[in-house]
Amino acid sequence: ATGYASAISTTNLVARVQGFLQKINYKDGEEVKEGTTLFVVEPEPYRLKLEQARAAEAGAQATLKQTELEYERQAELASRQVASKRALDDATANRDSARARLKQAEVDTAQAALNLSYTEVKAPFDGIVSARLVSLGEMVGANGPTQLATIVQTAPIYVNFNINEQEVLNIRADMRRLGISQEELKQYPIEVGLQTDQGYPYRGTLNYVSPTIERATGTLAVRAVLPNRDQVLVPGNFVRVRVGAADEQDSLLVPDAALGTDQGGRYLLVLDKENVVEQRKITIGPKVGDLRVIESGLKPDDRIVVAGILRAIPGQKVDPQLETATATPAGPVTAR
Repeated sequence: ATGYASAISTTNLVARVQGFLQKINYKDGEEVKEGTTLFVVEPEPYRLKLEQARAAEAGAQATLKQTELEYERQAELASRQVASKRALDDATANRDSARARLKQAEVDTAQAALNLSYTEVKAPFDGIVSARLVSLGEMVGANGPTQLATIVQTAPIYVNFNINEQEVLNIRADMRRLGISQEELKQYPIEVGLQTDQGYPYRGTLNYVSPTIERATGTLAVRAVLPNRDQVLVPGNFVRVRVGAADEQDSLLVPDAALGTDQGGRYLLVLDKENVVEQRKITIGPKVGDLRVIESGLKPDDRIVVAGILRAIPGQKVDPQLETATATPAGPVTAR
């Protein structure tokens, strides 16, 4: 299949407050870490506004304390019928007004602190920052948010491609036969190569499978995710894709017919040194022809039962006949 690479995240970096651009802390095209401060809009006016808001909040707290004391005094006098009802009502209204003013002051302080934080534009994730669109000393944010640059996350990276309906049917049949869930399918291996590459040197796994087949083309949209640690793949790259490929040099392969299934998952029947049958739980990988990749649970020198499986009962001794299978380092035997 063929497809194209795309960034996992692409975000425009914008100035959300008005002011003169004071600092640019990166070089065009530089790779940065999440939380790195990239731009600074002059913070001093917003720092002063925050101090002003905090002072107003402190004044509101003092006023509230005074009105609460006055309310308590009037309530006490009213209970002894010394103060008039009007005086108590006035004290109640003043207390409630003071509470409301304190609440507003607290909101003003929070907004001032938020505006001050906006004077620093930080990287929202690890990525590469584009060439800046503004210059030092330039006024930004005057007529709404001003775009400063763009940050692109390329490690990991997505590869989008389509598979035809027949391939979809084959994969669905494989899922039913092997008991693979939709979530487990997302760990299905994918190999990718650029147009100039020999083979498929970049590896990843499925990340998304469309729930419907496109009627016009008879294809299913699929997406893989690759680590792309060396930043070789760039968003927009046209790529070749191989689904379910295995690394024949590093993977352990066994005949697919030797696999069994029970409530605990997939297993193989393995013989120990005394030719006693053992049921071994394993983790399977993709299918390669008539062979199946075994990701864990099996060693290269293990002997597995591939024929006469119904006669091989775990815990019992058998008389094996060693057979040689091509392309798999695990020796198959026939149970008798």
